[in-house]
Amino acid sequence: MATQPSMYTLFIQLEPLQIEPPVWRLIRVNSDCTLRKLHHFIQAAFGWHSCHLHEFQVGLNRYTPLDPEFADLQDDAQDDRRIKLTKAFKHVDRVRYTYDFGDSWQHVIALEAQEPSNVSGTWCEVLDGAGACPPEDVGGVPGYQDFLQVISQQDSEEAKEALAWAGGHFDPRLFDCRAANAAVQRICNNLWG
Repeated sequence: MATQPSMYTLFIQLEPLQIEPPVWRLIRVNSDCTLRKLHHFIQAAFGWHSCHLHEFQVGLNRYTPLDPEFADLQDDAQDDRRIKLTKAFKHVDRVRYTYDFGDSWQHVIALEAQEPSNVSGTWCEVLDGAGACPPEDVGGVPGYQDFLQVISQQDSEEAKEALAWAGGHFDPRLFDCRAANAAVQRICNNLWG
């Protein structure tokens, strides 16, 4: 007997208690979503570029894209395409998501609510959020804190160089919910991930 699909409301925070101002997203996603698809939704909602490895930790289990080239990192990991949110959140209300093993960005995903749904397939929407996603390859939390310190000295040559490296402008408080939701909707509509 098939179970009734649900919609999960997930609160996802980047490096809780480590980053100021806080960076978080609130999304609603169909419970049939796989962890791999959730990875793509998180990337789009936060503004990451999905150019590094990732991993989900559910209790003691690890889920990641399996790749023979990185077998030494994945000895006890399972394929993240094979677990859906219904299973991931069956016995826990929090999941850890790591993006970029070099910078080691830790995201905590908390299940805020679960409600019945008549939506079939994979669906996601961004409901709210705060804070800009740190630039890729900035060096994790310490590198990001250094980056913010440097750009706060707006007229210095070092600040100009750091901003140029980051694309010309960076406001750590900036979050555009409509743009984040549009990025997530492109994934839903194009059926990729």
